[in-house]
Amino acid sequence: MKTITGGCLCGAIRYEIKAEPMRVANCHCDDCRKATGAAFATMLFFKEGDIVITQGKPKAFDHTADSGNAMIKEFCDNCGSQVFGSSAGRPGIKNVKVGSIDDAAFVKPEVNVYVSRALSYSHIDKNLNNFDKMPTG
Repeated sequence: MKTITGGCLCGAIRYEIKAEPMRVANCHCDDCRKATGAAFATMLFFKEGDIVITQGKPKAFDHTADSGNAMIKEFCDNCGSQVFGSSAGRPGIKNVKVGSIDDAAFVKPEVNVYVSRALSYSHIDKNLNNFDKMPTG
């Protein structure tokens, strides 16, 4: 198993993960677009305890997501890079934003969620599991 390392743009926050992701997802919801400033967010999901912050301390922003769940976005208070996220709907699970990973060449999304909100120019891979909203369970 490869160690995954990453951090924010300015380097104030660094982390490492010695686990395989439980899931890799693209999310096309309005919330993810606004939070990332991109057409969609790609996230890797891990057990919270598998993520070790080796430098710095992210700042947190709590809000209610499109799903209705309480969400926490964790980011660098210096450069603004969003690094982690979590949801009350999945306790003990934390997501890592793909853009914060040092070498993300291994990342292969398994699912698209909120495809009903995908921008018209976003490619939706028909070979993936695709959901109009957030799947339950």
